[in-house]
Amino acid sequence: MSTDTAPAPSGTPEPQAPVRFDTKIAVLLRDDLETWQRLNVTAFLVSGLGSELPEVVGEPYADADDTPYLPMFRQPVLVFEGGKETLKAAHERALRRGLPRSVFTSDLFATGNDRDNRAAVRAVATADLDVVGIAVHGPRNAVDKVLKGARMHP
Repeated sequence: MSTDTAPAPSGTPEPQAPVRFDTKIAVLLRDDLETWQRLNVTAFLVSGLGSELPEVVGEPYADADDTPYLPMFRQPVLVFEGGKETLKAAHERALRRGLPRSVFTSDLFATGNDRDNRAAVRAVATADLDVVGIAVHGPRNAVDKVLKGARMHP
């Protein structure tokens, strides 16, 4: 009997069908960022999605000793990269499509708190933002269209 069809041992949960999502969470980073910047930008960007879109957050976790942990996204976060023009185009497409999004600009590397971050973004017109990262959530095909020209992060 193959392992794909063998019955599960007693006490073992039955295998379940893979979960498919109708939506996608994606982060697009500019490809000239340093490693620490990529990690920092990604963390900031996804925090915006989780705070505004409660439906993307799953249930709290607990280990076998009932130690509680905070909930996380209920679906994968896909990370992409692209050049400056790819980011600019993706930002424009996300705005046109009205997708929920968060943005990180190069100016935010010089600030150290939320108040100054918001002021730095507020000081620049939409078309002039130097976007180094964007996170978007929406229907899979819409997010794919926003990310056109980007590639999966290595």
